[in-house]
Amino acid sequence: MKIGILGAGRVGTAVARQAVRAGHSVKIATSRPASEIKLLTEVIVPGAVAVDKEELRGSDIIIVAVPLHKYRSIDTSVLAGHVVIDTMNYWAPVDGIMEEFESGHSTSEVIAEFFGDVRLVKTLNHIGYGDIEVDSYPAGDPKRRALAVASDDDDATRLVINFIDSLGYDAVNAGPLSAGKTFENGTEIFNGRHTAAQMRELLDQCQKVLAGANA
Repeated sequence: MKIGILGAGRVGTAVARQAVRAGHSVKIATSRPASEIKLLTEVIVPGAVAVDKEELRGSDIIIVAVPLHKYRSIDTSVLAGHVVIDTMNYWAPVDGIMEEFESGHSTSEVIAEFFGDVRLVKTLNHIGYGDIEVDSYPAGDPKRRALAVASDDDDATRLVINFIDSLGYDAVNAGPLSAGKTFENGTEIFNGRHTAAQMRELLDQCQKVLAGANA
């Protein structure tokens, strides 16, 4: 696939390296000109290409890997019409109190509203950047770790599930974007490491709890 990554921090570069290993074509951009991150990209993510953010257009998937408190600074025109992975997490001690994320909704529902015309998928937020490259295993390996995927777009979900599988993880469909709340910061899924079977069981338990709370 053609993978675009917006953000050259620890998460973005770790995902980029793993995507390169999986055989994908990877472009990395930030809010700065490509010339300013070219050397960093060559050294930190060999095989990836530093580009201006506008050159991320046309990617099969664009991965947003920036600190959540900076989400309003993102140029959403670059993302428009694309399948976009939201890796961001809300943590008030770091981000400060952000009222829009205190509403009880999934953070990705708020992000989706801000991004506008995108096909948003929430995943890769509940694995540490240090684990992305070392915790992957071939399909069928009993040690393979699962990652949850949530989206309101079924086609986008299938595309991202294939991408996650290529990185060496079992992708588990958590359901709609609102289900992303079940694997955000502070949840059992966020804090642990789970197989696909364990992930499905936890997601079912969380959904029952949420359903009861909303009844």
